[in-house]
Amino acid sequence: MRDVAIVAFAQSPHRRRTDELSEVDLLMPVLHQVLETTGLKANEIGFTCSGSADYLAGRAFSFTMALDGVGAHPPISESHVEMDGAWALYEAWVKIMTGEADTALVYAYGKSSPGQVRDVLTRQLDPYYLAPLWPDSVALAALQAQALLDAGHADRAALTAIATRSRTDAAANPYAQLTGDVPAGDLLVHPLRTGDCPPIGDGAAAVILAAGDTARALCARPAWIRGIDHRIEAHALGVRDLTDSPSTRLAARHAGAFERPVDTAELHAPFTSQEVILRTVLDLGDDVRVNPSGGALAANPIMAAGLIRLGEAAARIHRGASDRALAHATSGPCLQQNLVAVLEGESAHG
Repeated sequence: MRDVAIVAFAQSPHRRRTDELSEVDLLMPVLHQVLETTGLKANEIGFTCSGSADYLAGRAFSFTMALDGVGAHPPISESHVEMDGAWALYEAWVKIMTGEADTALVYAYGKSSPGQVRDVLTRQLDPYYLAPLWPDSVALAALQAQALLDAGHADRAALTAIATRSRTDAAANPYAQLTGDVPAGDLLVHPLRTGDCPPIGDGAAAVILAAGDTARALCARPAWIRGIDHRIEAHALGVRDLTDSPSTRLAARHAGAFERPVDTAELHAPFTSQEVILRTVLDLGDDVRVNPSGGALAANPIMAAGLIRLGEAAARIHRGASDRALAHATSGPCLQQNLVAVLEGESAHG
């Protein structure tokens, strides 16, 4: 086993629309920043992996255009996942663990503004029974929220408090899309109000991973990945208990999240009701700082929001604001797929 750490993180300012920018234009400043943080040049990176979705771009193999921002010549070792960038980070972590690379660049991006995101995301659903009904992402989240309320696991006040806290914390995040007061009385899909739902926006993020002494040379306080795992729920929503997330609990157990308490948790909870579920299954008490960045309720660039959770958790370790942090990413409807990572600072390394 090798010690692998996140040694640098960068993200773009998240905006409702970036019509004037292509995916490459969106990525370039982020890639330059994350490389400058470590002093590495692109040709010194051992492995590059990206996460994005062709459905957002509306064309096949759209990720190949983004490689113009990385520079594919001279030839590089490169891969891509049609998934949130958190899963690209997992692939890069595996690559380093096998000894095939000592460093890796992971990036993700999403431009949601050109299309109707709620309709696009229906393409994730079971193509025979569910997708033909066209239930959009907010409607499905509303079903989950209503199940949570009916079970007595949360109430309207609790959901509002989560939305308010997220917007308040986001005020200190210069990259957040939404800050300030939560809109009141604006019902989107019962029982979810506008403040319970993520904003639609464009953004990008990148991290650099490194192993062992290379990580220590590149970063004063690396965020060591002590455990990482991802699991998936059944595809059919009707066979799941939407008030629970067994896959998150299992991934957390395999990542070592329950071995010792964490002080920070960056949870990829695009809806307030999902934070309630995640806090429960991850056994996060009131002493844990949850989503100090504002989380996905403040900025939710699809395909990058999960990677940002890992980056934000790592950044807090880099600057000494956290010693042991949990990062979570999700994909699919109603917390269908979940990834959990545990990060530690050097002082917490046994």
